[in-house]
Amino acid sequence: MKYGMNLLLWSGELNDGLIPTLEKIKAMGYDGVEIPIFNLGLDYAAWGKRLDSMGLQRTGVTVRTEADNPISPDAAVRKKGVELNKQTLDCCAAAGVQTLVGPFHSALGYFTGAGRTADEWKWGVESMRATAEHAGKVGVMLGVEPLNRFEVYFLNAHADAAQFCREVDHPNCRMMYDTFHSNIEEKNVGKAIHDIKDMLCHVHISENDRSTPGQGNIRWKENFDALRSIGYDGWMVIEAFGLALPELAAATKIWRRMFDTELKLAEEGLKFMKEQVALRA
Repeated sequence: MKYGMNLLLWSGELNDGLIPTLEKIKAMGYDGVEIPIFNLGLDYAAWGKRLDSMGLQRTGVTVRTEADNPISPDAAVRKKGVELNKQTLDCCAAAGVQTLVGPFHSALGYFTGAGRTADEWKWGVESMRATAEHAGKVGVMLGVEPLNRFEVYFLNAHADAAQFCREVDHPNCRMMYDTFHSNIEEKNVGKAIHDIKDMLCHVHISENDRSTPGQGNIRWKENFDALRSIGYDGWMVIEAFGLALPELAAATKIWRRMFDTELKLAEEGLKFMKEQVALRA
């Protein structure tokens, strides 16, 4: 198992002010960090070298918006979404990012007022296959992320995301599992994990209130038992949110602080993950 911390708890992009935090994350015992890749103009190669020097491996996270929606009925908008996904993958390759996760399959926070259509599914598969082909060229794995119904409408259930990836049918297109979204969308989290085991490449550990893992109401025993039973041993990354990202507030719905400090959340969350994995070793 590899343990990571998503940097969205602190910032929407890499910056020099994060260096002391990154050093503390490494000292806690994390294997790596999940870096936000929204600003495509940063020197990601330089950041890759800096993170290498700290001994921190990388995964990455990005999103798509209404303006570059890969399932839009407008072919030009879909094309823009694919191109931005490809540019993001180039940034990942430069930074040494192993896996790119997130809802880059469709627009975050955008709704038509109905469920997905057959056309949207077809467009989504086509867009993701083009993205996956580029991912294969640059050596990055895609971790398609289903989100709950209040954030997206295209992929909510984890089984649907797995089927989506099977239809994309590319070795660099897999999916990720998120305990927060699963808590909202799945009737049986154990079954949900078993149903996606052939496509699973990444896990987000996220509490029901998006704060410190292990201090809320997620069915942790069921989650960790199921991950152990399918033999999962990849990245396990804490995704928590505070008030650092007002631009994501519309999607994450974080209006108040629900933890003491970001570093305490990271420290306690890592301890919780390692304890849960050790119990099932």
